[in-house]
Amino acid sequence: MIVEMRTYQLKPRALPEVLKRYNEALPARVKLSPLAGFWHTDVGALNRIIHVWPYADLAERTHIRAEAAKIPGWPPKLAELIEHMETKILIPAPFSPPLEPKQLGGVYEFRSYIYKPGSIPQVIERWGAAIGERTKLSPLVGAWYTELGPLNQWVHVWAYKDAGERQRLREEAVKRGIWPPQGGGDLLVSQENLLAIPASFSPLR
Repeated sequence: MIVEMRTYQLKPRALPEVLKRYNEALPARVKLSPLAGFWHTDVGALNRIIHVWPYADLAERTHIRAEAAKIPGWPPKLAELIEHMETKILIPAPFSPPLEPKQLGGVYEFRSYIYKPGSIPQVIERWGAAIGERTKLSPLVGAWYTELGPLNQWVHVWAYKDAGERQRLREEAVKRGIWPPQGGGDLLVSQENLLAIPASFSPLR
């Protein structure tokens, strides 16, 4: 499986109209393939939407996107509301959960790390040894590494009830010594995160 993560930077105050138009156009599009989740940022870079689409492989993505272009009203007409757009293709780590509709929390944390070239296999190994204990505290939505887009990027998404729970559980994980995974700091180049809220029509909520 591959995951496409699309991020759009919106013009200020455009979010309500973007959500409205997207919600209206989405039912026809998901007849071709499922949307995994749709969020808008709340902390970090504002006026941003993130949508995640799983596909079997790049060939399926190409085929479905070609079919989707034939759907009247898809993609939704958002051009005048968008500042810029980016996409990346991600490969799930072996322990990344399946992207299925479910209620996980009101706040999702998106964390993106850049690692040194060639180090992603070590990251997967270290995470794999620690992830079981960490996910007893809060659910991992996904852990992926880039195939297309910014290379050597590791993207992981976590769900929490709210920002307060996030803070408490992260402190608990550090205090108990179960997270972050042992080692890995030597491989890091940069880190960033943001908090996002699921849209009302997001399958992951």
